[in-house]
Amino acid sequence: MNRLVAAWVGLILSGTAFAGLGLRDNDDPDTPKWEEEAAQLPAFPQEASLREFYVSATTAHKFYIDTATLSVGKDGVVRYVLVVRTSGGTTNTTYEGMRCESAEYKVYATGHRDGTWAMARKSEWRPIENKPTNRHHAALSRDYFCPIGTAIQTPAEGQEALRLGKHPNAI
Repeated sequence: MNRLVAAWVGLILSGTAFAGLGLRDNDDPDTPKWEEEAAQLPAFPQEASLREFYVSATTAHKFYIDTATLSVGKDGVVRYVLVVRTSGGTTNTTYEGMRCESAEYKVYATGHRDGTWAMARKSEWRPIENKPTNRHHAALSRDYFCPIGTAIQTPAEGQEALRLGKHPNAI
């Protein structure tokens, strides 16, 4: 019987028993749940407002943020237009959001060559992974928009981090 009680106490202390309630370890059930603001599609990026950022020495692609579209919502989401120019000459343009609190990103829309947006078919929050290839979200998070795990406060703060090549608080 003591083993059963110990196992039950262990489950409660580890938070596993609350997994079905949608709670994380220290979440207060009385705290309002986070709600995402509706994202408004920005103007298509202009060459003059693109700021290149460093991702890795192992990538041949070039990565840019359209600084004119950088915003920080009341929901804490950093939103921006990302432009990736591949070594083969292809350009990929996406409108995205980043949640520093949960280390996730979301693609809202993709850009077309004619300067129009198409809403993403599967717009959902995905974990930011620091993997050897295609680590641009990890670089944006760690070095520019989420230093020490917290979101920048203003677009100007993010623009300055991009200008400097790294946020002053980035580790």
